[in-house]
Amino acid sequence: MKKIIRCDWANKSELEQKYHDEEWAVPVHDDKKVEELLKNEGVIRNKLKINAVITNAKEYFKLCEEFGSLDKYLWAYVNNKPIKNSWAKIEEVPARTELSDKISKDLKKRGFKFVGSTIIYAFMQAVGMVNDHLVTCSFYNKAEEKK
Repeated sequence: MKKIIRCDWANKSELEQKYHDEEWAVPVHDDKKVEELLKNEGVIRNKLKINAVITNAKEYFKLCEEFGSLDKYLWAYVNNKPIKNSWAKIEEVPARTELSDKISKDLKKRGFKFVGSTIIYAFMQAVGMVNDHLVTCSFYNKAEEKK
């Protein structure tokens, strides 16, 4: 059996490994995931964040009216194709990029809250807009295959 090599951050727990192996950097085009998260009672414990969720929900519907869906809005920034980076070490992976700065700035201009560049970049990684698996990772080429 071939040894599985994972990105450095995904070796601390079984939960991290499962998330890394099955979800992280796999392209997602499901606006309905937002609804699932909004129903999760364990997500929010901060009054500012609760108010931001309400504000963001209103802005989300405006954005959907303009672009058709959040998916279409976000994936247009990468021409509907994941950006595949080639990082050798975890230290090379950025916390934000010019593109996440641009998306963050536009979302803030539209009225969204808690959408800083670092949060946006982490989201881009999570939904597969950006493939930041290390080149040594067994999943580096597999993320696109899971579409």
